Amino acid sequence: MVQSLAGGRRGMTWLSTRVSKMLSKPTAKVQVIWQSELVRQFLAEFISTYVMMVFGLGSVAHMVLGGKMGSYLGVNLGFGFGVTMGVYVAGNISGAHMNAALTFTSCALGRMSWRRFPVYVLGQFLGSFMAAATIYGLFYTAIIDFSGGKLTVTGPTATANIFATYLPDHMTLWRGFLDEVAVTGMLQLCLLAITEKGNNPTLAGTEAIVIGILVVIIGVSLGMNSGYAINPSRDLPPRFFTFLAGWGSQVFSAKDWWWVPVVAPPLGAYCGAMMYAIFIGFNKRQESQVLENPKMSEDHRISVLPKTVSHQHGVSSLTPVSVYPEDRPSILHHP
Repeated sequence: MVQSLAGGRRGMTWLSTRVSKMLSKPTAKVQVIWQSELVRQFLAEFISTYVMMVFGLGSVAHMVLGGKMGSYLGVNLGFGFGVTMGVYVAGNISGAHMNAALTFTSCALGRMSWRRFPVYVLGQFLGSFMAAATIYGLFYTAIIDFSGGKLTVTGPTATANIFATYLPDHMTLWRGFLDEVAVTGMLQLCLLAITEKGNNPTLAGTEAIVIGILVVIIGVSLGMNSGYAINPSRDLPPRFFTFLAGWGSQVFSAKDWWWVPVVAPPLGAYCGAMMYAIFIGFNKRQESQVLENPKMSEDHRISVLPKTVSHQHGVSSLTPVSVYPEDRPSILHHP
């Protein structure tokens, strides 16, 4: 009897040890994966974009569904300070790009490795898609009540515009395209001015707030013509969600607009960065080099954009001009 009990205890001990070893191996692997820099940046882009889009789309829902409960100014404030919150959430991990157009510009200028581009964009797209699903769930009864149970894309009871932008009647497709290019260019240009340490940057710790104010300014002054998507990550994933949720294929066919917020913002962001380089960055860099070495040859190669200081704690590197090596991220955003 005693021997049997002793043998049973030894068997249980052996089994417990085996189970512990089996569990510890996958746990260790999960920890290694979780601590990977690319994984952390993916998760940071996911959650920062999610936060920004929940506040932004929620403010649009109030304007469309809530009558006096919402307004166009409220939409601008919702997206603007949604961006601010997104920067605070993930600015020190991934730079809180929250915008595929700006991630593209960072890579195109050689300030971030292209291998990070799909990681960032996937995180942004998934975060935006989940934010659309969240808003749909929170406002479902209001959407059904407002639309009479019919999910429509156009007309007086349209609700698809809660989630994505649609071209108004007074705009043509190509004027809308140019509008997105111009407005995204202004976003990029001003973000570089806000964050460029060699120029006239905002006070340390205030970058996120000033960036949020910038987004509000863009909305109240330039948002009427095309809805200022200026961000593929803001527009395409929620549009795809509405397609799946019951609004149908018209979310892609209405005025053939769907591709413009995907193609125009990257072009506009790159143009905005070039404008900054030509009018501010290039001249400032040239001046500093001449002062350091008056005999420098005129054809000496000059950096495309001036460099900024590295990340500070709690600060988003919302610009493609960073002293990080190419595989460290840096950039900016919007709704």
